[in-house]
Amino acid sequence: MKYLITGGCGFIGSNLAAEVLKRGEELFVLDNLFRYGSGSNLEWLRTKGDFTYYPYDTRNTNDVETVIKEVQPDYIFHLAGQVAMTTSISNPRLDYETNALGTFNLLDAVRKYSPDSVILYSSTNKVYGDFEYLHFREESTRYVCEEYPNGFPESISLDFHSPYGCSKGCADQYLLDFHRIYGLKTIVFRHSSMYGSNQHATYDQGWIGWFCQKALEIKNHTLQKPFTISGTGKQVRDVLHGEDVVNLYFTAKDIDKAYGEVFNIGGGIENSLSLLELFDLLENKLDIEMTYTQLPWRESDQKVFVADIEKATRILGWLPRVSKESGVELMINWLSL
Repeated sequence: MKYLITGGCGFIGSNLAAEVLKRGEELFVLDNLFRYGSGSNLEWLRTKGDFTYYPYDTRNTNDVETVIKEVQPDYIFHLAGQVAMTTSISNPRLDYETNALGTFNLLDAVRKYSPDSVILYSSTNKVYGDFEYLHFREESTRYVCEEYPNGFPESISLDFHSPYGCSKGCADQYLLDFHRIYGLKTIVFRHSSMYGSNQHATYDQGWIGWFCQKALEIKNHTLQKPFTISGTGKQVRDVLHGEDVVNLYFTAKDIDKAYGEVFNIGGGIENSLSLLELFDLLENKLDIEMTYTQLPWRESDQKVFVADIEKATRILGWLPRVSKESGVELMINWLSL
């Protein structure tokens, strides 16, 4: 089988690519290496086996059509995208062209040249907006959504509410509509927070990895100044380790009932964490004190997002297997290499 992974040198893309090679399948990677860390992920991936690499950009129609015509992939994992909320606000054109236009280019090329390809797309919880119409109870270490204490289902109204939400939401809806209108085999995953090996986290994106890195700097006495957080630190996300994400994609790809469907994906309520709770976990694990300065809330930062993964469990037979405690330990071990 032939697998095309757009953004295949990113965090999730490179882990999926490594799994393709491990399975002995034919791998094609499209990545312009724009994101920090993608170059080193490419070099790491080359140690895992042979594959075809395209240094192309999904924003370029000719690039995308060339690859789809040449490869005729059985499966496409579409991970290429602009992933930071802050970047979408500072550079909305880049955000739109990368997420919305890039995805449209891919879908249209598949429609014309490889209509039997299965496309799995990495969308985001940000398509649901800020949940300003819901009620949140503040507890000692976290916020709790009173209407959805056990997680948000896919039936929640879309409310993009940010440039990033708009661009990803546009792509998200195009995948669903290209299934409805043209019969393409598309699956949409609305991800919560993901973390794990090959994630070169920054202040703007990848909070688990970023704060694990800060904790290690405190432990090793290399932190140059106190780090910052935005808001109260009681914001909650359900966290999902990269190993579980890889398992999800390979589990879902051949399930006919999943085509044309959207799934909220995360670690679920059992694997939910606030920043303060992560800090407590890191302090206990590394025997340190997490000292930080507090900044105002970021634009469009949800107080809570926890995915209700009942639909994914029911249709895909998928459940996360890596606990938040084990996952954070794996993250620390990878960062310590």
